[in-house]
Amino acid sequence: MLTVEDLDVYYGAVHALKGVTLKADAGEIVTLIGANGAGKTTLLRTISGLVPPRAGRVTFEGRDITRMPAHEIVGLGVSQSPEGRLVFANLTVEDNLDLGAYRRKDRAAIKSDADAVYRLFQRLLERRRQTAGTLSGGEQQMLAIGRALMSRPRLLLLDEPSLGLAPLLVREIFRTIQEINRGGVTVLLVEQNAHMALSVAGRGYVLETGRVQLEDAAARLLVNDEVRKAYLGG
Repeated sequence: MLTVEDLDVYYGAVHALKGVTLKADAGEIVTLIGANGAGKTTLLRTISGLVPPRAGRVTFEGRDITRMPAHEIVGLGVSQSPEGRLVFANLTVEDNLDLGAYRRKDRAAIKSDADAVYRLFQRLLERRRQTAGTLSGGEQQMLAIGRALMSRPRLLLLDEPSLGLAPLLVREIFRTIQEINRGGVTVLLVEQNAHMALSVAGRGYVLETGRVQLEDAAARLLVNDEVRKAYLGG
C-alpha cells in the first residue's frame, strides 16, 4: 500500500532523513521506533506532503505522491493524527470532527462516520459540545485520532498517540488502534512507548539519526537484545 524509497530530507543544512526505505502492506500495523530526534515525525510529515524531500520517492497504492499537495494526499486516503494532537482548541468536539471531513460533501455519510467515532470514543460523545481546549490530554488524543478518521483513510499515520498519557489511557488508546485496524485501516505508528507499539504491530522499523537501522517482525524486535537495551529498558 505504501512504499518509501531512499528518502532524503533536509531542514536547512541538517540532514534529517538519510536514504530511508520502508513499506506498509494493506491491513498491517507497522511501527517506527527510535529516540527523540531520530526523524520519525519528519518521515510522517514527508509522507503526508508537509515536508518536501530532497531525494527519494513515496508511493501510495502504486501512485507517486512524493510532491503532491497535502490536501490531495488526504483525498487519496492518507490521514495523519499529529504529534501533540493539535486540536482546534476554540472549536467544539463536533466542529473538530467536521473539519476532519472538510474534503467530503456526503453529509449523511459524514454524520454516520461521526457516530462511528463516538462509538469508538464514548467520552467524546459526552463532550461533543465542549470546546476541544477544555478536554483532558487523553480526550484530545481521542479527538485527534477521531478527526483523522473522518476523512475515511485507508492509511492512518499516528504520531506519538500515547505521549503524556496515564498508563490506563495508553492501554485504551492502543486497544482502539487495534480496533481501527481490524476495521480495515492500515496503520503506520510512530511511538516512543516501544513495548506497546511492538506488542500491537506486525512489523517494525528502528530509526536512528535519520537512518533505518533495523527492520523485522515486531515479535522478533521485542526480543532483540539491541532493541531491548536501547528502547525497552533492558
